Formats: sequence, structure tokens, C-alpha cells
Amino acid sequence: MPLIGCIADDFTGATDLASMLVRGGARTVQTISVPHGPLAVGDADALVVALKSRNLAPEEAVAQSLQALEWLRQQGCRQFYFKYCSTFDSTAEGNIGPVSDALLQALGSDFTVACPAFPENRRSVFNGYLFANDVLLNESGMQDHPLTPMRDANLLRVLQPQTRHPVGLIDYRTLRAGVEATRQRIAALRAEGVGIAISDAIDNEDLQVLGAACADLPLVTAGSGLALGMARDWQARGLLQANGEASRLEAGWGRQAILSGSCSRATLGQIEQAAAVYPAFRLEAAELMARGDALVAEALAWAAGHPGPVLIYASSPADEVRRVQQQFGAQQVGERIESALAAIARALVEQQGVGQLLVAGGETSGAVVGALGIEGLRIGPSIDPGVPWTQTLGQSGRPLTLALKSGNFGSADFMIKAWEMLA
Repeated sequence: MPLIGCIADDFTGATDLASMLVRGGARTVQTISVPHGPLAVGDADALVVALKSRNLAPEEAVAQSLQALEWLRQQGCRQFYFKYCSTFDSTAEGNIGPVSDALLQALGSDFTVACPAFPENRRSVFNGYLFANDVLLNESGMQDHPLTPMRDANLLRVLQPQTRHPVGLIDYRTLRAGVEATRQRIAALRAEGVGIAISDAIDNEDLQVLGAACADLPLVTAGSGLALGMARDWQARGLLQANGEASRLEAGWGRQAILSGSCSRATLGQIEQAAAVYPAFRLEAAELMARGDALVAEALAWAAGHPGPVLIYASSPADEVRRVQQQFGAQQVGERIESALAAIARALVEQQGVGQLLVAGGETSGAVVGALGIEGLRIGPSIDPGVPWTQTLGQSGRPLTLALKSGNFGSADFMIKAWEMLA
């Protein structure tokens, strides 16, 4: 039976988590939304259900997460993991707090941890403050996120209004004192009535300590980094034998394409490098709002004339995004971009022979996998920390090879070296 059942609040976050589990030696299958019935997961050690719940109303996010929990319990999972972004982005109403509360209640538990840290991607928590790219979260560019701007780096202050449970802290001094000291801190917090503890983590050693200390918790909540610590603990306890074949995929086929809707600083830099190497077509947001279907048709006609890899992107700098949102509305702009890129992805695969696809942006990835009717993914090797190549499950014919990249992840040359890995 699977050792862990995971619920991720967006699709790129799900593949991020799954890649960490594979790196820890766990054979991992990711589903797209909650399956309607049993899924052929083979001998998977870990199951990850990818939702698109980060920006939903809290009530809907809770309902979908509870459905995912029920399906994972039916598959025999022993422990559960609620995965959110390493930038902890949410709103004052949720959805991290409400989903955590609901999962705790459904599991009959009174305590969990919250640890978005992913040190290898320069996400760390120190004294309860989240740092991204070595600066406070609210100075990292996340303060300009078009949907979930983060203007406070203190995670206790961010989380407390979202949850009915008192929020506490497991600080770095406790983690450096070891697993037993961390377990004692957890026991003390529970005795005080704390229901969710923000945990510091500065490096992978901290995550290993925390992973071992959380072994008996029915639920953990975290970014993807904690999965590494948990996998090491499973190996130490003899529950998991590191599998060298965990990341093996079939050979890819077909044309190659890159689609991007992310406006993060990291993705903008990656697009700049990729556009210097590959043919590129930009979908300007204002033009999409004015003549969406016609612009999509132009992009597809352009793509047909280039062998690939081709780059089609709707990504823009923050000031341009704000200007278009003010004119047309943030939700309307986001939905138009997602639907356009989803339509392009479907046509590229069904009509132009694209079998290898790299998608940048969580919302964009969700729209693309929905348009392609993908049910599940086998997780393969990582391109960069948190971003693996994957292959589709349950598709008729040959599987698609996909990389679903969170906007903030990946090195500057990510969109170039990703294809070199498949060569």
C-alpha cells in the first residue's frame, strides 16, 4: 500500500512534490483532479492528487480537498500530506488554513505542522519568517503576484486569520537540537492547545529532522521540501527501499513546444533566454482580450511553420499586467489567457504532432492538462529542483511527455536545458 497520500492545491505544485518523492526513492503517481474510481497506480509508494484549488472560494477548496482525502484513504494510504506553494501564497480567507482545518477534522487529529521551506530553491523559514531568493517574501516579487500578492513574510501572522486553531512555532534551535527535541516541542505545543505549528527550516538537515519528528502525525502540511525528509525517514525505518528505477520514463516522441502564462520574475528571465534560441510568439494580454480566437489561430498557424521547439507565451512584466487588469479585470484577463493557452496546447497535440510539452505557470498548467484530458502522470527525472519531466497515464496511444513548471521555479536556462535532458 502507498506510504503517503498527497493533496496539492495546484498542478505544478503537485509535480514539484512528486519529484521530491521520486528523488527520495519513492515510486510516485500523480492524478489530475480526484479520479472517479480506481486508477492503475501499480506498485506506487506515493500518490499525489493534483487539484486546482489555490484560488477557489474556501468552501469549494475544502470540498475538493476532502474528496481527494477520501479517494486516497480508499487506496490504502497511511499518512497524508497537504501541499501548497513554497511561497505560501494565499488570501486572508484561505485556502491554506481552511483546508488544513478540514483535513485535521476529517482525520480525527488535533495537530499538524506547516512548513513551506524548500532550501534548494532558496525558500527558507527563519523564526517564522519566509524568505524567497534570500530576501523576505514581501520583497521577492511575490508582493506583485496578480492573484495572491504576499505582503507579509511572517507566517504566523499570515496563517492565524485563516484557521480556527492557535498557531505556534517550531524554531530552528529546536530542529538543530535533533529529532527527540523536536518531538518534545510538538508535544508541548499540543499541550498548550496549538493546532498548527509553523516550522523553521534553513537547510535539508532541518527538513530531515522535521520529517522524522512528524512520522506519527496523520497529516503534515508543507511545500515540497519536507517530502525529502520524510522519504529519508521511511528508508531509515525500513518502510521504503530507495528505487533507482523510480524516475525512469519511456523515450519521448513528436515535436516540442513551450507554453507560458506565468508572469513571475523567474519565468520572464527564462523566456528571455529561450526566445534568443527558439522561435517565439507572444500573446499580448490586451490583444487577447480584444480578439482572442483570432490571435489563437494566428499563433497556431505560426507554430505550424516552425519545426520546434517553439515558444508561445502570454507572460508580461508586473506593470503591464496591472495595466491590463485595470482595464479588463484581473479574473477576466487570467481566464482569457488560460483558455487561449489551453486551446493552443490541445491543437498542438491533436493537429500538429506535439508529443513533448513544457508548460510554465500553475494556473496555465491546470488549464492545459484539463484541455488535454489527462488523468494521471508518472513522475520522471528532475530538470531542476521541484520540476520533473513526467509522462501521461490513461491516454490512448503513446504517452505525452510533460513538464509542468511553477512560475517561480527553475534556473535562467531552464527552457533550454530541459530539452537537452530528453535528447
